[in-house]
Amino acid sequence: MNVTAATRFSDLSASPIRPLSQTEVKSVLSDLKDWGKEHAAIATLLGEDGPLKDFVVAALTLSPYLRDTARVDPRLLARALDEPILPTIEAAIARARKAWEPDDGDVSEAVLMTRLRVAKREVAFFTALADLGRIFDARRTTALLTELAEATTSAAIDHLLLSAHESGKLKLPDPTRPSEKSGLIVLGMGKLGAAELNYSSDIDLVVFFDPMAGAAVDPSEAVETFSRLVRRLIRIMQERTADGYVFRTDLRLRPDPGATPLAISFDSAMLYYESRGQNWERAAFIKAKPIAGDLKAGEAFLKGLVPFVFRKYLDYAAIADIHSIKRQIHAHKGHGEIAVKGHNVKLGRGGIREIEFFVQTQQLIAGGRVPALRLRATEPMLKELAKANWIDEATAEELTDAYWFLRDVEHRVQMVRDEQTHLLPETEAELKRIAFMLGFADTASFSARLVEVLKTVERRYAALFEQEAKLSSETGNLVFTGQKDDPDTLETLKRLGFERPADISRTIRTWHYGRYRATQSVEARERLTELTPELLRVFGESKRADEALLRFDSFISGLPAGIQLFSLLGNNPALLSLIVNIMSSAPRLAEVIAAKPHVFDGMLDPGLLAELPTRAYLAERIEGFVSGARHYEEILDRLRIIAAEQRFLIGIRLLTGAITGKQAARAFTHVADLIVAAALKAVLDEIEAAHGKFPGGRVALVGMGKLGSFELTAGSDIDLILLYDHDGDAFESDGAKPLDNIKYFTRITQRLIAALSAPMAEGVLYEVDMRLRPSGNKGPVATRITSFAKYQAEEAWTWEHMALTRARALCGDGSLMKEAEDIFRTVLGRKRDTAKIAKDVAEMRDLIDQEKPPKDLWDLKLIAGGLIDIEFIAQFLALVAPARDAAQPERVMTTGDALAILGGAMMDANDLDTVQKALALYTEISQIVRLCVDGGFDPKEAPAGLIDRVCRAGDCPDLRTLEAEIRRISKAVRKIFQAVLKT
Repeated sequence: MNVTAATRFSDLSASPIRPLSQTEVKSVLSDLKDWGKEHAAIATLLGEDGPLKDFVVAALTLSPYLRDTARVDPRLLARALDEPILPTIEAAIARARKAWEPDDGDVSEAVLMTRLRVAKREVAFFTALADLGRIFDARRTTALLTELAEATTSAAIDHLLLSAHESGKLKLPDPTRPSEKSGLIVLGMGKLGAAELNYSSDIDLVVFFDPMAGAAVDPSEAVETFSRLVRRLIRIMQERTADGYVFRTDLRLRPDPGATPLAISFDSAMLYYESRGQNWERAAFIKAKPIAGDLKAGEAFLKGLVPFVFRKYLDYAAIADIHSIKRQIHAHKGHGEIAVKGHNVKLGRGGIREIEFFVQTQQLIAGGRVPALRLRATEPMLKELAKANWIDEATAEELTDAYWFLRDVEHRVQMVRDEQTHLLPETEAELKRIAFMLGFADTASFSARLVEVLKTVERRYAALFEQEAKLSSETGNLVFTGQKDDPDTLETLKRLGFERPADISRTIRTWHYGRYRATQSVEARERLTELTPELLRVFGESKRADEALLRFDSFISGLPAGIQLFSLLGNNPALLSLIVNIMSSAPRLAEVIAAKPHVFDGMLDPGLLAELPTRAYLAERIEGFVSGARHYEEILDRLRIIAAEQRFLIGIRLLTGAITGKQAARAFTHVADLIVAAALKAVLDEIEAAHGKFPGGRVALVGMGKLGSFELTAGSDIDLILLYDHDGDAFESDGAKPLDNIKYFTRITQRLIAALSAPMAEGVLYEVDMRLRPSGNKGPVATRITSFAKYQAEEAWTWEHMALTRARALCGDGSLMKEAEDIFRTVLGRKRDTAKIAKDVAEMRDLIDQEKPPKDLWDLKLIAGGLIDIEFIAQFLALVAPARDAAQPERVMTTGDALAILGGAMMDANDLDTVQKALALYTEISQIVRLCVDGGFDPKEAPAGLIDRVCRAGDCPDLRTLEAEIRRISKAVRKIFQAVLKT
């Protein structure tokens, strides 16, 4: 039907719709009868059978919203029957636009809200009836709804500007025309800007202000003044009162909405779009239109944005980003049938969004070179694309028809209860309602037509981008634009394995806003966006996927740049798997790379996992990194950086199984040796520069405990003793600030401890423990070699000689190191009273049990039959070997290697085998646990990935089996420990 000014509902020749059911018909007729008592037009309608009565009854059975509206105000239905349709709607819109204008006095906010809601109710009621009656098509419906949104928003803004002017916050050039030259820019985005508004649509607004307009009385308060004005605008528009609401209002398309005010200055916005604007924002601004406030300033703002939205070159690079923003739009070839029930006609396969993206991607690509491709609305753009030969005429016509059919479907879904939804009903009864509203005879014919349209859209979009096959995804919806969660995306995330899909969706949107340094460049965001589906798939396969991805988020938040990493991850599945491995199983490593992203650089070496971290390998890298440093603090900073990196890379090798726990222990020890040696050299140079040299002065560092026996873990502290010597007749150093011998060598030790353990910007090198020196904490921190020899020969207790079995000269003066080693050999080579040593060792172990009982089974060091028992066995055998004429190791070695020599001569072969197996098991598990978490291993709190890794380290299929094995073997070790002490 052609709509003219005189067109009325009475002009219907036949009802284009049918009622939902006869039961509903009877109920509607009863309502009409009641309303007819006060409204002659309704009574007349009831008295005459014909197409108009059939139509009105059918419409009210199909739309509970229209029926409820008529119940609230039956005059609306009476007017619809009497008045010409288009002029009535246009008059309501015109009244809305002037709703702010004072009558005799000022218009209060409450009065304004009522006027706007009454206008909305009128327009919504008349437009829905005209749409259902096929008097309007979807083009007219969307245009009128858009005009209403523009009019109501404009009236609210005029009212608010005038109110701010009267309160002294603003100074308007012309209070009778508040918006003119106010500098307040209100842009309608999306379908509002394109004049394609949905029947129950939210309206997307972005608000800017031009400080140069000078409207703000106090420029320093401009942001707060205009933001407060926008908050009131939201209330005016969407607060539900007895008269309903006007439009739900969404301001989340503004720049970085989580971190910016509701109103943003012109300059701040321009700076954001120029430096951090994203492709999806470019797409959004294609449809942007000034709809309220200072329209001329709005046009100037959009003109300034043209270079951002429409680039001068053919922007094919944006395709990948647009695709990955709406990944499922790409052809779903053969991935199942489209289910009509529950289908999302906007976001689902073949839906409205796909047509919009079809148009907008080409606008982004070519709009910079072809100004004709910068239109806002979908249908005119399809025509222009065909005219410019970007698509053929048939494609333009098919997509145009499909677009308006789907918009019709969308409107009817929303007309049912005035809900902002795009989902078709899931029940047959409710689907029949939609089919009847569209004029179909049944759900089967409607479903067939809908599926045909959806498949057409899918096919056309796929043909347009079929060369982008690598972007095809069977994953499902992965949409992270704007601020709203896409329901289908949340379902996809849940299906991928995430338990908190809304949190994950919000996190990924943060990436798109460029809040991190690593995601600030357009190129980095494009790479990351391309990577996101694969990233989510791989993370989803890990247990506790949410925690793992949030650790990855923490990691990239600290990166100085991202494009290289994101490109590498996109092209290197193994590296991506490694990242996921770290994030899902090793919180400690994840924290390391989040705090010190530079440690990750070493992972980019393709030969990393193939290279064994030998001493020579590590020495080359550490020396190469530190060699350029000139000053003391710079040397220490570089040592901290390279130590963290190399410990991290050893950890990566261990985590991936490239090296064993025993190899990792030796590598961690090599790093410590090399770092401590470099730190000692730096300290000696610094002391000599300040205090000179001490005549005949020599220094040597001795490593004790796990440092001495090559058994450090990722989190070990280091046990050190500093030995020194000097000429017997020397009393002070020869520098400008001389020190006596005690102060000189004490100062060296103190500076060394500070160099290794003081917390600095690059972290701590090592926690240092010096309690194993003669007299422990009570003795001096530096020990003269002669005193050390005398103490070990005459005063040391059994436990100190046990510790001496793992003493190793690390670095310093070569001759002093040799003297120290000779002392170790002499002391350990003495024949001892075996029974006394056995008694001392047993008492020591009992004391540890009393003072430090194990926390649980996983306290592998302290449990009965744990690591301490095994170390004590080795140390006991080393002390009693001379008395038993058994061979001793010629040099310090690991506990396992020492046992192989000592136990081979003094233990039962089966017992030795059991102890070595237990040591290997404890070592593998301890190395992994210390690498992955701070503190002990708690299966209830541990990441699932760590539990899997611990089970692999223990060569057991599950935790229960591993726990049983630890109980079995620790019980056996405790028996062997007791037996060894008795022999």
